[in-house]
Amino acid sequence: MNVIFFAIVMIAFLFAAVRQLLGGPQTGDAMPIEALSRSVVDSAAGAVELAIGLIGVMTLFLGLMKVAEKGGLLNVMSRLLRPVMVRLFPDVPADHPAMGAMILNMSANALGLGNAATPFGIRAMQELDKLNSEKGTATNAMALFLAINTSSITLLPTGVIALRASAGSGDPAGILPTTLFATLGSTLVAITATKLYQRFSSPAPAVLTGAAAADPTGDVSERTRAGEEHALNQNSDPDSDLNPGHEYAHMLASASAGYPGWVSLTVLCCVLAIIPLAIVYGTVISPWIIPGLVAGFLAYGMIRGVRVYEVFVEGAKEGFYVAVKIIPYLVAILVAVGMFRASGALEAMVGMLGPVTAKIGLPAEALPMALLRPLSGSGAYGVLASIINDPAVGPDSYIGYLVSTFQGSTETTFYVLAVYFGAVQVRRVRHTMAAALTADAAGIMFAVLACTLLLA
Repeated sequence: MNVIFFAIVMIAFLFAAVRQLLGGPQTGDAMPIEALSRSVVDSAAGAVELAIGLIGVMTLFLGLMKVAEKGGLLNVMSRLLRPVMVRLFPDVPADHPAMGAMILNMSANALGLGNAATPFGIRAMQELDKLNSEKGTATNAMALFLAINTSSITLLPTGVIALRASAGSGDPAGILPTTLFATLGSTLVAITATKLYQRFSSPAPAVLTGAAAADPTGDVSERTRAGEEHALNQNSDPDSDLNPGHEYAHMLASASAGYPGWVSLTVLCCVLAIIPLAIVYGTVISPWIIPGLVAGFLAYGMIRGVRVYEVFVEGAKEGFYVAVKIIPYLVAILVAVGMFRASGALEAMVGMLGPVTAKIGLPAEALPMALLRPLSGSGAYGVLASIINDPAVGPDSYIGYLVSTFQGSTETTFYVLAVYFGAVQVRRVRHTMAAALTADAAGIMFAVLACTLLLA
């Protein structure tokens, strides 16, 4: 991200400087450097205004998600996923703690609970490493888990919905069907690519079984174990139920229980049925989504005995802090993007690439978002905010839907690989990176296809 941020700013400055030296403005009245200077100040102020507008919607959605989490919705989803997981990961014993941790991680990602997904993912890597006979080298199970993690099926991209609402969208939840379609496609590609690439990768480490797998000390050094615990604690809220301990063990046990296979298959078919229904009846269904989520989550919490008001306020506090914490990231990326646009560099790039990429449904204006998303989540979030808050684009245009779907259906691949592999000191990632990037590319293509079908 350091290189990307620096490159955007320098390209904008140099492009504006050349235009200034070659004869001043080609469009408008302001000189290029003057326009560039004005954009820096306006973009910084706009980033703070955007974050302030986002606070209310973010607190609402995170409050609702906290109610669902306390009510055990995460455990329900985990038990639904287990029959599929035992077939995807034949090298991992069905009753091993790694299976429960992976299921909880994917369930949290599906619900848009990124803060919850990270500690579960790190714990899953720790448990998978106990089955690894060759420390420092990724196993097939690790590679598949991370490839799925970077493309995981998303049912509720709460952060993107909140941002669209704050940008004045008339249908902020309209990206639910496009995101679901894109993530289903990218996840299938991730699984296929991983299974294919592992055949051409270096031999996989042997899988430990029995007492060797059960020994948590094994060949892992004290320094490595300390790093794992530090990484887990760094990504956990000390007051959260997701911290290691009794509650965590209880959740792993619940995830390992699982529902019968026919129940999981029925639910999967219902989820898949949402896509054609949303495409055919999207304009009728969309207005019901947000009120339905509010009423449904609160009703679910009441049925499960959750003190919905207190828990909602607890989750809303987290939403407030999240919205405030992203202000520096928004300022940085929006200033860079504002300079890039004001300098004329973005207009030049659109002019060159637009005719080519537009033929496949990918406008040049969306290219920076597509390229940045695997590199930096906060950077991509800032670019998304910049695009959908642009009066010339807006959140409900084709481009607005497309970049919103990009944000909701792809993951910060390099961050995920660095954090998760770093937690267990894996240096030889084998085919993991190739599979994850293949899934990212597939996510972009499926997002284009989904938005084209929905908005046609």
